[in-house]
Amino acid sequence: MKTHRLARVSEIIREVAAETILFELRDPRVKQITVTRVETSGDLQNAKVYVSVMGSEKEQLRSVTGLQNAAGFIQSRLAKRLTTRFLPVLTFHLDDGIKKSIEIARILYEERIKNGLDVGEDPEAVTAAEVDDDDEDDTDEVDDSDDGEAEVGDDAPGKASLPPR
Repeated sequence: MKTHRLARVSEIIREVAAETILFELRDPRVKQITVTRVETSGDLQNAKVYVSVMGSEKEQLRSVTGLQNAAGFIQSRLAKRLTTRFLPVLTFHLDDGIKKSIEIARILYEERIKNGLDVGEDPEAVTAAEVDDDDEDDTDEVDDSDDGEAEVGDDAPGKASLPPR
């Protein structure tokens, strides 16, 4: 099967599973779940749904068991969206990629401390907002010399002014 079609079907399965888990499932075992990715077989008969669950291992296993029990309900929602001959059978698996990435960040942080390098903040304390703050420093420098020419934003006739950031 074409890989782009397989990727589209996998993405649809991921979207439907995530929406159904978030908004429609009422199972108390199923909470704090993020659908990370979906691997669909080439014949569209099976799909592995990888989920990340916040909490202890016991809570993670309870959530995956709840998802396995709700697989038929999620497949019924998927049947409304997919128009393929066969509906994939969903199986749910824990995705430990996020857990591994946090562990790697912690190890790198400890190595930087051990080697006396500038460590900044604790890697678990860095948020996406702090990462985005670095992009704001890329503003262009303004020429303060007054040579009589109108700059963009000087409200000169015939010139468009840009809104402030």
